[in-house]
Amino acid sequence: MKTFSALLTVFLLFAAPVAAYAADDHHRQDPAPEGNPENALIEEMRKLDSAFREIVSAVALGDGHRAHLAIETLHGAMEKTQEALHHGEVRLRKNAARAEDFERMDREFHADLEALARAAHHDDIREMSGLTKKLLDGCVSCHTVFRP
Repeated sequence: MKTFSALLTVFLLFAAPVAAYAADDHHRQDPAPEGNPENALIEEMRKLDSAFREIVSAVALGDGHRAHLAIETLHGAMEKTQEALHHGEVRLRKNAARAEDFERMDREFHADLEALARAAHHDDIREMSGLTKKLLDGCVSCHTVFRP
C-alpha cells in the first residue's frame, strides 16, 4: 500500500502541473467563431479539461463515484468531433494530413476513458490511477503532434 501511495503522490505531483499548463494554454487560444463546426473539437477539449480536473482530484481522493460522474460529462463529445472531422469541418492546426492518425488516437483515448469509467464504477483506485496517467500522457502526445 505504501508503494501505491508513493506512486499516486508522484503521479499527482507531475500530472497536476501538466494538466494545469495544458488547460491554461488551451484557454489562451482564441475560440472558433460562433456557428463554426470546428467548435465541436474545441468544445470537446474544453469538456476534457473540465473533466480531467475533476478526475485527477477524484483519483487523489480515491473517489470512484466522483470520477465516474466527471467521465459522464464527456458523453457525445467524441461523436460530434468525429462527425465534424468526417465532413471536413475540423482543421487540425498541425499535421493536418495525418487526420487518420488523429482519429485513431482519439478512438484509443476514448476506449481508455471507457476503461477508466469501468474502474471508477468498481472503485479500483490502482486501475484508475494508471489509466488517468495514460490518458494524460495521451493528451500531451496528441497536442505535441497536432497543435502548433
